[in-house]
Amino acid sequence: MKLHNFHRSSASFRVRIALNLKGIAYEYIPVNLMRGESHAPTYEKLNPQGIVPTLEDNGTIVQQSLAICEYLEETHPALPLLPRDPAGRARVRAIALAIACEIHPVGGGRAQNQLAAVFKATPEQRTEWMCHFIRLGFGAIERMLAEAKETGRFCHGDGATLADAFLVPQVYNAELAKVDLTPFPTIQRISAECNKVDAFIRARPEHQPDAT
Repeated sequence: MKLHNFHRSSASFRVRIALNLKGIAYEYIPVNLMRGESHAPTYEKLNPQGIVPTLEDNGTIVQQSLAICEYLEETHPALPLLPRDPAGRARVRAIALAIACEIHPVGGGRAQNQLAAVFKATPEQRTEWMCHFIRLGFGAIERMLAEAKETGRFCHGDGATLADAFLVPQVYNAELAKVDLTPFPTIQRISAECNKVDAFIRARPEHQPDAT
């Protein structure tokens, strides 16, 4: 199994966590986004979107972090990342999607580049744009977690799930951007719990072979 990814990509970070939680060995193939390597013709044959991550598994190619994690769940059902009951699975997916679909796309690198190219936004303005959507998204996720009896040590119960694999990279980004996380105590608590777990620690950007 090969994972084409970039150490600072939060989508790649999610998949590394999932692989580690499931105990799946993989070959780490770096794709440097800063040097435009994701748009090389050889890479775009694997991923026409020119983004990371991309998973290769014995000839099967899977793009998009959520699809990759679902693929891993279905092909390696041991150590599940989704609860068994339909309601629990839907809740975990909803938390993951609140990050992957509502926060990441509007604040990520491609949105940042477009803000600079079209609106001549300064680095400070671009950072504030990203932070605005992190705060907005975290406000909703905080309520989803704090007000639900299903929340335990982690986002759903006392074992790490797909929701935690998506939450931790977004918290990492928020901390880098110096977002005040005080209004989100449940998110802070769960992130701290996750960061005690080896699977999360090993997936951190600074621990990857292409980290600089």
